[in-house]
Amino acid sequence: RKREEEATKRIISHLQSRDPTLFSDPDPPCTQPALPGSRKWSTTLVPTTEAFWSEKVKDKTIYPVTKKSIGNRVALLITNIKFADEKLNRNGAEKDEENMEKLLGALGYEVVKHTNLTAKGIEDALIAFSTHPKLKDTDSVFVVIMSHGKLGAILGVNWKGDRCGDEAPDEFPINNIYRHLASEKCPALLDKPKVIIIQACRGVELGSVLVNDRADADVVCDDDDSVRCVHREKDFTALLSSTPVQPQSVLNFIFVSSTQVMHRFEDFSVRNRRQMPTKDRCTLIKRFYLFPGL
Repeated sequence: RKREEEATKRIISHLQSRDPTLFSDPDPPCTQPALPGSRKWSTTLVPTTEAFWSEKVKDKTIYPVTKKSIGNRVALLITNIKFADEKLNRNGAEKDEENMEKLLGALGYEVVKHTNLTAKGIEDALIAFSTHPKLKDTDSVFVVIMSHGKLGAILGVNWKGDRCGDEAPDEFPINNIYRHLASEKCPALLDKPKVIIIQACRGVELGSVLVNDRADADVVCDDDDSVRCVHREKDFTALLSSTPVQPQSVLNFIFVSSTQVMHRFEDFSVRNRRQMPTKDRCTLIKRFYLFPGL
């Protein structure tokens, strides 16, 4: 009862994000608090202006974008929904696929879409994508893969568990994405941003842990207000001097402004489960503007 007002706000906010037509307010407040020095969240894609693009196009600290390159944008979207083991079916993932295709299209990307692939199918799709004729003229690519996963791998639709006899498990190594799209295998994407988005688990451990604020931390009671459910891993950053399989080199890094997205997950939880998105293998050396609607 004490949290009735907060719960109501969260329900309304959730309805707005899922379907704005379910909620109407002539003067709606901002449902997501803005971070200091940041803009408010928007659920609609705000088109860029010609003036803004003209200002940025000469900036050497951003990745180059031209109107021709925007017209040649291409993205790869792979969604696994139906699995051989029906208990693994990702019911409702069709909506994720639809929304992602719509967003990428609104950003000017031609979407190469695949659904329900094995690990080999994912590999073949990536190899084919690495030879797409538009890559030489695009300014960037997105690769989005949504499926089940484990640490270092994405599961194909024929996955049967770690124990599958003499048969190799239906797992696609995430590292192969970088191998197929990196400079050696895909020179058409040299010096161009390659954004990889993976919606999949990375293990079986919960993202949360119970901590006790009491001095006698071994004493835990169900109704003890000193016991809190918190993120298992948060407020870390790992800055590595090289990508995998490379020898150590000069440390050179840049933070991507996805910190705001991570901030939104700080207080989000379902029962005792928590989740924290991460930035991984970030080697962007300039700022990346998408210039939607240009």
